[in-house]
Amino acid sequence: MSTAANPAERAAGWVRGRAHRFGTAWRRSLQFRTVLITLGLSSLAILVIGFTISFTVASNLFQAQVERVLGSSATARAAAQAALDASDAVDRASVQQVTSSALFDTVIGVSGSTDIALFRAPDTTPLAIAPPDVLSPDLGGRISAELRERVQQNPDEQFWQSVELTDADGNPVPGIVVGTDLLIPGVGRYELYIGYDLGDAAQTLAFMQLTGAIGAVALIALLSAITLVVVRWVIEPIQGVAATSRRLAAGDLGVRLPVRGEDELAALAESYNGMADTLQARIRELAELSVMQQRFVSDVSHELRTPLTTIRLAGDVLYGQREDFPPATARTAELLRTQTERFETLLADLLEISRYDAGSVELETEPTNLVHLAGESIESMHALAEERGSELRLEAPGGHLDAEVDPRRIRRIVRNLIGNAIEHGEGRPIVVSVDSNATAVALSVRDYGMGMSEDAAARVFDRFWRADPSRRRSIGGTGLGLAISLEDAVAHGGTLDVWSREGRGTVFRLVVPRVRSAGVDVESPLPLEPSDPDATGPVDVGAVPPGGAAIEEVRDA
Repeated sequence: MSTAANPAERAAGWVRGRAHRFGTAWRRSLQFRTVLITLGLSSLAILVIGFTISFTVASNLFQAQVERVLGSSATARAAAQAALDASDAVDRASVQQVTSSALFDTVIGVSGSTDIALFRAPDTTPLAIAPPDVLSPDLGGRISAELRERVQQNPDEQFWQSVELTDADGNPVPGIVVGTDLLIPGVGRYELYIGYDLGDAAQTLAFMQLTGAIGAVALIALLSAITLVVVRWVIEPIQGVAATSRRLAAGDLGVRLPVRGEDELAALAESYNGMADTLQARIRELAELSVMQQRFVSDVSHELRTPLTTIRLAGDVLYGQREDFPPATARTAELLRTQTERFETLLADLLEISRYDAGSVELETEPTNLVHLAGESIESMHALAEERGSELRLEAPGGHLDAEVDPRRIRRIVRNLIGNAIEHGEGRPIVVSVDSNATAVALSVRDYGMGMSEDAAARVFDRFWRADPSRRRSIGGTGLGLAISLEDAVAHGGTLDVWSREGRGTVFRLVVPRVRSAGVDVESPLPLEPSDPDATGPVDVGAVPPGGAAIEEVRDA
């Protein structure tokens, strides 16, 4: 069974492969579609015209043969009737001799056909001197009763029918049988049938059809060549436009199309080049503005450091002596210190963003265990989480595989995500999960706070954007933390995604490749969307073993 099925399977696979390649060529190649459609329509037109001409020629040729045959039959019948009328035979032998002479000598000689039949008419009285019926072998069984009936009912008229005769070699050929009547003096009326071979006409028609078919094939081949040349002449400039557009889209702003002639293609090339010139000028202007903006931000940030350092020193002095000040002055010293620290953080973030905008960031990678790094970040933010009533947990179900990352930047991402979870976690547990596979390491931060709408989640990485502007920021921050975290993740060749639902909390997931290499598909070992239900109240995290499912079970209980 398997031996018999293999050829069929191979044939089916071959057909599927051909069909797939044909479909691909049809979708992707305008030249292929144009040539194929042109050839299809041309072949259909040639086929219709060829059939029409062939049918017309065959009909006219057959009609001409019918007219020739009827004329020949009428002449032969008239000559035979004249010979019979001129005879004075009265006995049996003489009548038969005259009839035979008129039939075979006159009819055959005039018509040129040896296929002859002579039948006594049914209404003729049988006489002793009447000649016998004559039937050529080729006409045996080919004269229909309908033809004989019409000949019998219409004296002195001719009727014909198409039949199949045989040639000298015994091959079937088309033919015509013409029926009329003869009046033998002293005997009565007889039916005369003459068969005509149309083999020569059929050969002529077949030759014409063969010539027409060869001409049609040659015409289709010529049309194919002409269509291919014309299509290539038209398509090649379009392909050049497509290739140039791809190069322009890839950043080669100096590429242009050659302009040849003054036709529509030349106008297209000129329009395209004009568009490319305008685009290049606008991009150059935007690049210059971007450089100026980045330089301005960098220069302002650097220039602000000197007065900020002075303010910080003065603020530290005042903050150290705040116990000697009145309560209002002491509170002012505390606010000055807090806002100075926030200002320093904002300057540092602005400088970092300007480095990313300028493309001057370089990673200092080393083998790093993200589980240990996450544990250190949790430990450093433990006091802040306790202050907000949130419990920080670390879950690492998979292997603790190292990744080639910049630990300073990854630590900054983790701290930003945990701080964001503490800010919006509503005092509920925060779960940090780390897992790895053969290609990637993933870290997710899950909180059970208020969550965000889909529109808010889509903008959460925008600079200085806040989901709820009326909500007071209690922990601090500059509004650039998540934007910088996204830039850090992209710089590592990874991703930073967010899932959030109102009332169900938020999940941020960082995925970085273990080793940065081009052409390697990275699959996250952690899902983005959690499987646990809504958070409805505080959870006693310490009473359950690690795991999101256990947290939800306690919450439902």
